[in-house]
Amino acid sequence: MSSNVDPNTPPGVDPTRASIARMYDYALGGSTHYDIDRQTLDELTKVMPEVSDLAIENRAFLIRLCRFLATHARITQYLDCGSGLPTAENVHQVVQRLQPEAKVVYVDHDPVVSAHGRALLEDNERTRFIEGDIFDPPSILDNEIVRTQLNWDEPIALLFVATLHHHKGDRHRPAEIMRSYLDALPSGSYVAISHLLNPGEGADSEAMHVFEDAVARGSLGGATARTREEILELVDGLELVEPGLVELSKWWSDGPLLAPLNIAQRLIAGVVARKP
Repeated sequence: MSSNVDPNTPPGVDPTRASIARMYDYALGGSTHYDIDRQTLDELTKVMPEVSDLAIENRAFLIRLCRFLATHARITQYLDCGSGLPTAENVHQVVQRLQPEAKVVYVDHDPVVSAHGRALLEDNERTRFIEGDIFDPPSILDNEIVRTQLNWDEPIALLFVATLHHHKGDRHRPAEIMRSYLDALPSGSYVAISHLLNPGEGADSEAMHVFEDAVARGSLGGATARTREEILELVDGLELVEPGLVELSKWWSDGPLLAPLNIAQRLIAGVVARKP
């Protein structure tokens, strides 16, 4: 492969390269994945046996935050960047059940995701799907569907759920990417992020380094865990919604946590914030 190829280039349907969206689908019990996706997740499971809990916790967090945004924040516009393959309880299904007038735009760069997303939304006039590179903010923010489907004079919920840690290259670039999105959002908008967490020291930190190394050796090409301070930089200038940045299981859980969090559950965190 040429050294000039952008490491963040979308995977397409290359059968030799895993797709995050299809791996999540596999972890969640779906059926839209290839041998390379199953093989890659199985390899990561050897390093961290609980790795599928990353996907499970992430999906549960997404559903809870959508209920919060629709019910308490009364948000009726959503831009989901890196939506992944359709599965049970998608963003539009959760929010439109609570706010029937809610509008949703999904963005993903995987052609397989695009095909399934467009088929799912064929009869839903309030929900659209675009194929695009979320790491190139102007290409999303200037997209005609994004500009016309959403009213940029009214609050919007911007979702970056388990996406930013997959950016490859300069570890500071995601903060710059998010600044472009944050600057474009109207006042009163909300931003939700989930991200691999580097706890900084101790056994969990060592486990995360081993996991990062395993991801880097596989066909995904890498993932970057960030410290709490680095994750909070992604929402710099916004007002954090309580309880702030916490492990996903602890962000407004549906009930008391009856068992200690396992290693995978401890190494992914989420934050929701509001633009003043």
